[in-house]
Amino acid sequence: MKQLDPSVPQAFSPWEPGLFSLGVFTALVAGLIAVVLLITVWLNPRRKDTDTAPYECGIIPTDPGRFRHPAPFYLVALDFLIFDLETVFIVTWALSFDELGLARWLQITVFILVLLASLFYAWGKGGLEWSVSRRE
Repeated sequence: MKQLDPSVPQAFSPWEPGLFSLGVFTALVAGLIAVVLLITVWLNPRRKDTDTAPYECGIIPTDPGRFRHPAPFYLVALDFLIFDLETVFIVTWALSFDELGLARWLQITVFILVLLASLFYAWGKGGLEWSVSRRE
């Protein structure tokens, strides 16, 4: 293999290898998006002369489209989000347990204690029960 002289500037490519592939990928994605949009406009032309109902089926609505969910639905959803996200933190801590010291163990202990306090608070307020009679 022929060795190149480092003092002579080489003109293999003005592109960095990563930039060239990024440029090709960006061009392909932009072209694909343009093709999909053109096919959509071609297959579904807009007609401004038709009168349409609010729903695609053509039935005139008789009541509002939104209905109210009961409050326990939102409380259970909120409890699920809180305790589901804390599981992610605790599992990642448990996976790296060997590398962590006493300070990290104390931090996760405080974290779990705060979560337990919030669990007992939600339990005391009736956030874990579906019946409405307890909260009233």
